[in-house]
Amino acid sequence: MSRVARRVEDKRLLKLIRAFLSSGVMIDGLAEATPEGAPQGGPLSPLLSNLLLDDLDRELEFRGLRFARYADECNIYVRSRRAGERVLQSVTRWLDKKLRLKVNQSKSAVDRPWNRKFLGFTFTTQRKRSIAPSSRAKFKKRIRELTKRNRGSSLKRVVSELRSYLLGWRGYFGFCEPPAVLRDFDSWIHLRLRCYAWKQWKTGRRRFAALQGLGIGKRLAAQTSGSRKGYWHLSRSPALNMALSRAFLTELGLRLLMNPEVKV
Repeated sequence: MSRVARRVEDKRLLKLIRAFLSSGVMIDGLAEATPEGAPQGGPLSPLLSNLLLDDLDRELEFRGLRFARYADECNIYVRSRRAGERVLQSVTRWLDKKLRLKVNQSKSAVDRPWNRKFLGFTFTTQRKRSIAPSSRAKFKKRIRELTKRNRGSSLKRVVSELRSYLLGWRGYFGFCEPPAVLRDFDSWIHLRLRCYAWKQWKTGRRRFAALQGLGIGKRLAAQTSGSRKGYWHLSRSPALNMALSRAFLTELGLRLLMNPEVKV
C-alpha cells in the first residue's frame, strides 16, 4: 500500500483498495482471509501489478534490455541462451531483493519465443504474431460447449451466444498473423452449426420439411434427409451447405471472425 500511496493521494480510494485486499476469497464455498497479495482474476490485480512492477520496467530500461510486460507477465528478449540464463538469474535476484517478490520458477524459462506463450500469443519463426496452441485449444473447447448437439436450445439462441463470445474473442485475437486461421475457424464453426441443426430436426420427415422450407429442391431434400451418413459428413453436403449457408447464419446474427461486419 505504501507504493500505491506514493501515486494516489485520495484517501477514500486508498481505503477502498485496502478493503479489496483484505476482503478475502471464496475457496470451495468457504471464505478465507488473504494476509498478503491481491486476489487473482479481479480488476485490481493488473492495476496493482503495473504500479509495483513499474520499478522493474525502469530497471530493465536502465540495463538496455528489450522486453514486453503486461501486469505480472514479462518477456525479456536477448541474443543467446547464455545471456538469457544470466538475465533470468539477475532479474530474479533483483525482484527478490528490491521488490520482495518471488518469481514462479515453474512458469519461468529461457527459451525461443515461438516455444513460449505470452498473453495468449506466440511468435513464429517468421516473426509473426500467432495464436498460441493452448489458446486455440481453449477456443475450440468453448465452441464445442456452445454448439453441443444435445443442448436442447434453439439454433437462434445458440447463434446469439456464439455471437457474444466470438465478438469478444475476435476483439482480442483478431490481429493475429497470419489471419487465415480465423477463416479456418469460421468454416469449422459453420459446420458445427449445421450439425446442430441437423440433430435438432431429429426425424427424416422433419429434416425433409426443414430443407424444403429453406429452399432445397424436393429430390435433393429427400436424398439428404434419408441419408444414414453421420452428422459431420452431412454438414458438408450440398443441401445443408445451401440451406444453412453463411448468409443464412449471418442473418440469424452470427458474425464471422475474418470479416465480422460483412454479410456473405
